[in-house]
Amino acid sequence: MNIQFREFNAFDVWIWLKFSNVPSQKEKQYVEEVFNSWFYLGKLGGFNAENLQVQDTGLDISYMDYDQQGYDKSLMALMHNMGQFEYEGEWGRCWFDLGTSDAIALDILVNALTQLSEEYVTIEELYIGGENSDWPVENSESHNYSIYDN
Repeated sequence: MNIQFREFNAFDVWIWLKFSNVPSQKEKQYVEEVFNSWFYLGKLGGFNAENLQVQDTGLDISYMDYDQQGYDKSLMALMHNMGQFEYEGEWGRCWFDLGTSDAIALDILVNALTQLSEEYVTIEELYIGGENSDWPVENSESHNYSIYDN
């Protein structure tokens, strides 16, 4: 899977996927579950790089002291909104307002999509940010949609 970062605004970002074939309903479901799960973790503040106590401890975490107030001591890192996933031929896209979530969120998404592509649905290209000239974003209803509308 080729991964490219284009013009990026965390509060208004499109994530684009190019599949090897037009994705089936089952393949679309796999992709959307990854994105929905990722977004919900972000909405709950899961991508807060200021509070990575276990990661920062290293390999030996047996009996580590976990600071219960560690989350409260860090700045909030919350995703704000996610649009509806859209498909056109071999392409899929989704709009996000990543809010104040930290960049670790994107690493986690790339890792998950890489494995998804290996196991379930072949993704040839992943573009984070920018626009595709042959599929303008101004035609999208996604900005007017929130996953909380359902």
